[in-house]
Amino acid sequence: MQQPSPHTLDPSDWDELRAQGHRMLDDIFDYMQQFRERPVWQAAPAEVRDRFKEGLPYAPSSLDTVHQGFLQDVLPYAIGNAHPGFMGWVQGGGTPVGMLAEMLAAGINANVGGREQIPVEVERQILRWVRELFSFPETASGIFVTGTSMANLIGVLVARTAALGTGVRKSGLAASGTRLVAYASKAAHGCVAQAMDLSGLGLDALRPIPFDRRGEMDLTALQHAIDEDRRKGFTPFLIVGTAGAVDTGAVDDLSSIADIAEREKLWFHVDGAYGALAIMAPDIAPRLDGIERADSIAFDFHKWAQVQYDAGFILVRDGAMHYDTFASPAAYLQRETRGMAANSPWPCDFGPDLSRGFRALKTWFAIKTYGIDRLGQVISGTCALAKYLGQRIASEPELELLAPVSLSIVCFRYRCDSTDDADRINNDIVIALQESGIAAPSTTIIDGKLAIRVALFNHRTNVGDVDALLKATLQFGRMETVRTESAAL
Repeated sequence: MQQPSPHTLDPSDWDELRAQGHRMLDDIFDYMQQFRERPVWQAAPAEVRDRFKEGLPYAPSSLDTVHQGFLQDVLPYAIGNAHPGFMGWVQGGGTPVGMLAEMLAAGINANVGGREQIPVEVERQILRWVRELFSFPETASGIFVTGTSMANLIGVLVARTAALGTGVRKSGLAASGTRLVAYASKAAHGCVAQAMDLSGLGLDALRPIPFDRRGEMDLTALQHAIDEDRRKGFTPFLIVGTAGAVDTGAVDDLSSIADIAEREKLWFHVDGAYGALAIMAPDIAPRLDGIERADSIAFDFHKWAQVQYDAGFILVRDGAMHYDTFASPAAYLQRETRGMAANSPWPCDFGPDLSRGFRALKTWFAIKTYGIDRLGQVISGTCALAKYLGQRIASEPELELLAPVSLSIVCFRYRCDSTDDADRINNDIVIALQESGIAAPSTTIIDGKLAIRVALFNHRTNVGDVDALLKATLQFGRMETVRTESAAL
């Protein structure tokens, strides 16, 4: 029998490792099964934080010792987005199936940058499914990325290539002599502006378009901005529509934006970080009319589809343009028709990453295990919860809605007699809720007012969790009001 390498990191006793692995698996299953018995979030005490200031370890430790450290010092102090009471940000809750898929992917340890391997085919199969979901042609391309921030950047870069040609990759923007400008709602996510920055176009090249009372991009203002830029000698090249605004969940009129983009010959990109996958829910999908006409769509499986982090995706209608934006021939990436270097083009030809994890596997498991219909029911359910919460707020004299309920985000506040105290009191309510462990909303600004923002995305969240949030909000609001009045005496 061949002896193992003297430097191997494999165990000398596989049975011992197997037993420890089963203990670790049971511990994390227990954690997931008992979410409701735990607080949503709790701050780590100083002594726990201090343990993460220890110096570099040179000597080994047993796996069991390291695992016990994880159970004691890491697991209790996560942000809590897997908990049904987590309502702070647009984050999915993950699933046990996704966790197991991550374990399998880690065991394979595939680099899905390319080459002749089935992990690449798993990603391609999901691309085919995504094409079908959004009614895109078979020539459309797409890849997994970390999240929509990266997907939006890729969308901007492909649009830039479409506007200036592939020569821009060699000579740069300055050589083109063209001043490109893009358009997005003022409600668009900050990563859209960041994409303009990182692409070399600059923040000033993004025109922020006002939005209406529903939170949707003002199309009259959009057309006016395009006309003004053309008159001044700029070159409009891109419109970014939002499917699920980060503050309120609003969805732009994608069909009308598609009309403008077609008429003006502009690239139409949709930032659908969470909202795009509402296409899986028949009762919500009509809100996305027009998304099928987009030139590119960015979205995250790790939000409404409940896939474990991270699992972003970019879909591009013109696969050839996508390829031309990123493909870079190199000797060490030589392609063949046979052997391990076959199976071209590779995923690395459609994005900036050569080293790529097997993100597709957990998504593949989720879609195969639960099915599109059931995932769509989760989306419908969270939207129904948001509608219920909105109705409860509207019927409660001590509370007020600050924006129309769109999709699954609700923005409201506790009413205060004094406008000067209102923002502070509502901010204190949110912190009190988070520290209580009952529920964890966040804050945002709506029409200059600080709002309590509730983002309902977790498949575990139910009516009881929403009722608990409201009960605690009223309790803390009354306490903060009394405290403020007492301080004023």
